Amino acid sequence: MSVKQLQVDILNLKNQNDVTILAHYYQPIEIQEIADYVGDSLGLSRTAKEEVNTEYIIFAGVNFMAETASILNQDKHVLIPNPESCCPMAAYLTPEKVIKFKKEYPGLPVVMYVNSTAAVKAESDICCTSANAVKIVERISREYNVDSVLFGPDANLADYTEQISGIKCLKMPENGHCYVHSQITIEDIKIVKKKYPNAKLIVHPECIRGVRELSDYVGSTTRMYNYVRDNSSTDNEFIIGTEVGLLERLTQDFPGKNFYLAKDKLICYNMKKHNLELIKYILENLDDKAFEVKVPPEIARRALKPIEKMLD
Repeated sequence: MSVKQLQVDILNLKNQNDVTILAHYYQPIEIQEIADYVGDSLGLSRTAKEEVNTEYIIFAGVNFMAETASILNQDKHVLIPNPESCCPMAAYLTPEKVIKFKKEYPGLPVVMYVNSTAAVKAESDICCTSANAVKIVERISREYNVDSVLFGPDANLADYTEQISGIKCLKMPENGHCYVHSQITIEDIKIVKKKYPNAKLIVHPECIRGVRELSDYVGSTTRMYNYVRDNSSTDNEFIIGTEVGLLERLTQDFPGKNFYLAKDKLICYNMKKHNLELIKYILENLDDKAFEVKVPPEIARRALKPIEKMLD
């Protein structure tokens, strides 16, 4: 069956049922095209809480995103097309590791990147995304009257947040990272900038500091998208320092502009585990529990507090 026919079938099934489809920017473009909402972690978290009124939510993203939707919508059925779509970064932290850090640094607030499991969020004081990490750290440090925070699990985002805010971000753990963003090197950037000297370089804060400092703009996936939108009248070329899915979206939405990846194979293979066939199957079998993500009520109750504190 063709991609176009699968998309038509999915849209028909979705309209026949009480279903909302959420998709992250890193999803294959054919999935983004059939989603009700496309965005990054913060945007989709807000959407799940404030705008989704359907009984079923299909979340095309990695598992922690579906968990967040479940936490915010305990009365709804949250389904993930491929249950094996996990986030390697989230695996760097367990609840036990967070508790150990809290004992080692008593009195410091725990700021948890949303790229973490529900059980880890439950041990946190507040969550953040790549879009609001600086603001969250500034506010929580004032609330606790401290000049340091515990921050996990991404060490590069912690470094970026510390660099911008001036507030010490103690990394939980020291080596937590996104394998997509952390593979971009300074040498990669020098090569691509030499090849496309007129292109604006925009990168994600999960990149290493040396890469960030060579860029024209650092921001979350949505802010990178917005940077292109806001500068498309004056700039024609952009080097994209994040997962290829965003480049595919930009290429579609801004025809006539040229987009280049900062290096080859910037692919989150876990994000790419979803496909249209799986989404169609779920729509035909909405009560198949194999695809449902349900955070246990007690963990959901505790994890909801840091998420709501972030959203507030």
